[in-house]
Amino acid sequence: MQPLAVPAGYVLLTLVLFTPAPARAQSPAAAAVPPTALASVTDAPPFDQAMALAELRKAIVGKEDLPSVEVFKNITQYKGVTAGRLLRIMDYGFTRSLGVDCTHCHVPGQWDRDDKAPKQIARAMSQMMAVINNDHLKKMSGLNSANPSVNCTTCHRGQKRPALESPLAPGTSPALPR
Repeated sequence: MQPLAVPAGYVLLTLVLFTPAPARAQSPAAAAVPPTALASVTDAPPFDQAMALAELRKAIVGKEDLPSVEVFKNITQYKGVTAGRLLRIMDYGFTRSLGVDCTHCHVPGQWDRDDKAPKQIARAMSQMMAVINNDHLKKMSGLNSANPSVNCTTCHRGQKRPALESPLAPGTSPALPR
């Protein structure tokens, strides 16, 4: 009988998905934790973006036009924008452009924490975007725009990872490697 010809990736996937995990020794303290206590941690309600933004807007009532650095903690980017505009930038500029919610970069309720790597990446990409917009695009002649600019959507197109390939033109197929 011939073995079934399966691509290596499928075999690996099968091994990962269907190989039982080795049993681990549990400490007496861990064994004493009832499963219901663990379930309550994992059964937390999903993050509600609209509610979180509504709470933040409520918290800054009367301060919407103040500089963001005077209203929020740990502002390193967008220091020149108002607190109200910063919330709009976070909602429209980041979450919608990347197809994520606030928890992608932030710890809910502890917005100033720097625990998550995506927050650092977003800051670096904001700096990159400023350099492109202020140093490069403004110096390009022939652009048919009074204020040419790029933003998160320019590359991300609603996805966490930037779009690295152009969409195919209608009626074409991808080129085969040579």
